[in-house]
Amino acid sequence: MAQAAVGSDGGGLSRAILAIALPAMLTNVATALFGLADMWVIGRLGDAPAQGGVEVGAKLLTTVLVVFNFLRSSTVALTAQAAGRGEEDTQAEVLVRALFLALVIAALLLAAMPWVSAAGLAVLGAQGAIRAQAGAYVAIRYWSAAPFLFGSVLTGWLVGRRQVRAVLAVEVGSNIVHVALDLTLVLGLGLGVAGVASATLVSETLKFTALALMAAREPPARRALAALRHRATWAAGEIGALLRLNRDLFARTVLLMAVVTLLTRAGARQGAVVLAANAILYQLFMLSALMLDGFESAAQVLCGEALGAGDRPRFERLVRAIMVWGMGFALAISAVYALAGGPLAASFSTAPAVIGTVLRYRWWAAALPVAGLASFVLDGVFIGASWTRAMMLTMAAALAGYVLVLWLGRALGNDSLWLAYLTFFLFRAAGQSIALPGLTRRSFQT
Repeated sequence: MAQAAVGSDGGGLSRAILAIALPAMLTNVATALFGLADMWVIGRLGDAPAQGGVEVGAKLLTTVLVVFNFLRSSTVALTAQAAGRGEEDTQAEVLVRALFLALVIAALLLAAMPWVSAAGLAVLGAQGAIRAQAGAYVAIRYWSAAPFLFGSVLTGWLVGRRQVRAVLAVEVGSNIVHVALDLTLVLGLGLGVAGVASATLVSETLKFTALALMAAREPPARRALAALRHRATWAAGEIGALLRLNRDLFARTVLLMAVVTLLTRAGARQGAVVLAANAILYQLFMLSALMLDGFESAAQVLCGEALGAGDRPRFERLVRAIMVWGMGFALAISAVYALAGGPLAASFSTAPAVIGTVLRYRWWAAALPVAGLASFVLDGVFIGASWTRAMMLTMAAALAGYVLVLWLGRALGNDSLWLAYLTFFLFRAAGQSIALPGLTRRSFQT
């Protein structure tokens, strides 16, 4: 049977949105504990090069792995669209194809490990003690690539089936393990950067195992072995559609990570203190972004179902309602950061110079949630509707605007980095808003 339709009344829309957004938000907050716990624990050592090394190493692996987030996003979209049509066999085929693609990517990444590590640290501008610490971090955490990729597929499939609470349970459990390992390995055993990296490797592996057990309980997953043998699963048209969708999502994510790489590289050029302070501010932003991405998840699932069912009125109501709910949460987060962001950010380091720098630039962390909300929600709409080419093109245009603002404001020092980053999100939302009406008309033509 198809997923239950979203109610046409405002209350029905709100319940459907929050039923996905709130668990997804909590899941994403738990995910943020990976970065926040790492930065907090390594910050207790009062060693700016070690903190900077973890930041650079984490940014490198985030760049390498997050560009493959298309595995999660495309799986959400295709699963939700199949659910909207009531096709369980198709959902099984989506899972099999996505897992096979993840296996291929994991094998290629592991084979390229020496080159990726060396080239990535060079691109990020890591030097001296920071480079040594970052290299030690990457050498251990890189092995989490395979469980991360398989876990991304399983997460996307479960979310596409509205099993967001199951994903939340797994994420919370893995993060409890991660935090416990951080405290034990870094503060208890004194393993420093190696302890932080090992904690992530172990917790990612456990998370993938738990997700696999959760997915195996879903009815369509029981058809996966049969789907593996079906010719329809490996039909050229289906494989081609999957690759085109993932190609656009891959390119879009590469562009997004280019923005983050430029932000990190420009900060690294200003020394270990500014790099460490920017790392803390960025983690605060990521905490807000991951919370607001709960509304992106709601848009992916619900708009994907509406498109699969061919229900344009429901689709348009969903876009408006998700945007309103998301902006309300964004304003609340920004208010909290404005009132308490300084002390919160300063708690992530014991180095006086780092704390002083964080306090100086803390207002950017307060402004970013509101600036980024519209682009987060519209990303979910575009992914759920499989409008990935348009999303990639608007991202490219926003990147060009980001580079221009970064260049024009270079005399402002570290403020120019955060100003450019804020306007990047505004450029993204503007491009997507312009494209939205035409895409909606074309997708719902009968």
